[in-house]
Amino acid sequence: MSKPIEIEIRNASVLGSSMAYRETGREDAPVALFLHGNPTSSHIWRNILPLVSPVARCIAPDLVGFGQSDKPDIAYRFFDHVRYLDAFIEERGIHSAYLVAQDWGTALAFHLAARRPDLVRGLAFMEFIRPMPTWQDFHHTEVAEEQDHAEAARAAFRKFRTPGEGEAMILEANAFVERVLPGGIVRKLSDEEMAPYRAPFPTPQSRRPVLVLPRELPIAGEPADVYAALQSAHAALAASSYPKLLFTGEPGALVAPEFAERFAAALKHCALVRLGAGLHFLQEDHPEAIGRSVAGWIAGIEAVRPQLAA
Repeated sequence: MSKPIEIEIRNASVLGSSMAYRETGREDAPVALFLHGNPTSSHIWRNILPLVSPVARCIAPDLVGFGQSDKPDIAYRFFDHVRYLDAFIEERGIHSAYLVAQDWGTALAFHLAARRPDLVRGLAFMEFIRPMPTWQDFHHTEVAEEQDHAEAARAAFRKFRTPGEGEAMILEANAFVERVLPGGIVRKLSDEEMAPYRAPFPTPQSRRPVLVLPRELPIAGEPADVYAALQSAHAALAASSYPKLLFTGEPGALVAPEFAERFAAALKHCALVRLGAGLHFLQEDHPEAIGRSVAGWIAGIEAVRPQLAA
């Protein structure tokens, strides 16, 4: 993989804390807001931002508690991230944006789009979070060879959500960074590549934000408030008419290719991009395909926007 172009990390004052973010591209271009998931940071977009920057002002924040952002004394629930992201968007003066998201970034993007459809120029997403009626819907696969892997993932996440067990695995053993992250990437990351992912979480206390999010996953009706919020957000997504771009990997993790195909077909104006071999952190295996696809998609939409507005 080619050496990434260095993009300066800046800081914004948000709700009394500092949130780090990467920004690149022309000031007068439409904004593309990149939202990461757990346990990553804006670092996961490092090879994608340079490819999108010719057509967009790319802004990729580190969610509060992640990357180089501060770790204030908050619960780090989904709604805390909503609050801080809303404040970040306001602080950066973003009034209109393409949302590009993966994992918990998709939950934030869907929730944001449902509340502020006027802000959304388009939505590109992958390995997305949705309300899952049963545990069988988590890491669901229709491929027989993948059943054992899916069952192991379900067992691990049940433990993450169990008081005591989750603390031992994520806070003490750092399992989310050392096992879940590399386990969700096809290629093997070098120690040099892993270092920026390890850096924000050197101690058990620093890993609290990582522990909370598996417990926020909307599975079998729990937690009830997150489940209800994402049901509403997905209903709004289904009704929306803004352009969409869904990426899927083979076999995927949260989203199997067969499910992605049905999901995209059920949405309005949603194109599907099959990336090939990929698990959960698709940005690490397919940055060039994702970056070039997002850039072309944005350029195509912008080319016809004046006609749409006429």
